[in-house]
Amino acid sequence: MADLSQQDMKNIMQLYGLKANFMERYGKAYKIYADQGVFALKKIPPQTGMGFIRHIQFLYQRGYNRIIPVYPALDGRYGVLYNGTLFYLMPWLPNEEKEERGEKHKKMFRELARLHGLSVKEVEISKDTRRKHYEETLARWEQQQDFLEEFLERCEEQTYMSPFALLYCTFYKEISQALKFSVRQLEEWYDQTKEAAKARTVTVHGKISTEHFLYDERGLGYFANFEQAETAAPFYDLLPFLSRTLHAYPKRFDECVEWVKTYFSYFPLREDEKCLFFSYLAHPAPIIQIVESYFADGANRHEAKTVAKLQEKYWLLKNTEYVVMQLSQGAAPA
Repeated sequence: MADLSQQDMKNIMQLYGLKANFMERYGKAYKIYADQGVFALKKIPPQTGMGFIRHIQFLYQRGYNRIIPVYPALDGRYGVLYNGTLFYLMPWLPNEEKEERGEKHKKMFRELARLHGLSVKEVEISKDTRRKHYEETLARWEQQQDFLEEFLERCEEQTYMSPFALLYCTFYKEISQALKFSVRQLEEWYDQTKEAAKARTVTVHGKISTEHFLYDERGLGYFANFEQAETAAPFYDLLPFLSRTLHAYPKRFDECVEWVKTYFSYFPLREDEKCLFFSYLAHPAPIIQIVESYFADGANRHEAKTVAKLQEKYWLLKNTEYVVMQLSQGAAPA
């Protein structure tokens, strides 16, 4: 739907028994000034639903309270459907940052570790389920390795290489090394767990970001935006964050290493969990996808754009390699 009008805002807030006076737009949220205080009204697609509330309630039951609460409407529902859009209401936090750059990330990862630690539970995993995941993942990655080798041969057969082919040949060895490292870590994970009957799961936030970690008046950090929360392996919160953070020009991401180490110090991963984490983290899926798209596009290729994308994903690969090496104590992908 379009932006809320002042009347829309008043109508929605009446469903909460609040008298609204004024609002300001902040992305997908509105800062609502009401007689009873200042609130955050968040809008989400109806198909997203309010199922994430049960994850928040579960965390509260486990003793984790660093979550911005979601207020129920007068009828008891946590979400209000208005003109085809779903809204939910929270208190507005000032989110004033007074510490040095990077300190907020450390606090966020410390809180994430606490969240995972309080929500952790063992679940039954059948040997067949584990074996199927291993075999399907391994087969997919081996097919990728075959494709990379075949595409390299095609490039080398060209009398005059295209800019993309030339760059790919330059990067091939490092892409292949990263993929082989992922395979070895996957194999190590399976060797360690193939006889295990259980695995650890936690409540994962789904999209950790400093934008979703807000400070109250006392400087305490609270998680917001639990819309993608689910029960999964602990590192399911780490992988997307690292992928977004490392998608940048190449540099030594020592601060990123420190953030993850902060998490590990409060919620250590088991050895088998580390293997699977490093396997997924190191896997060069983004750059492989660029090569596969280039191959599939044929005559419709846009050479300059795909060369730029290949270079960009190579930087991601190198940044990831550095972080993996630091976190795995120098186990270089070779």
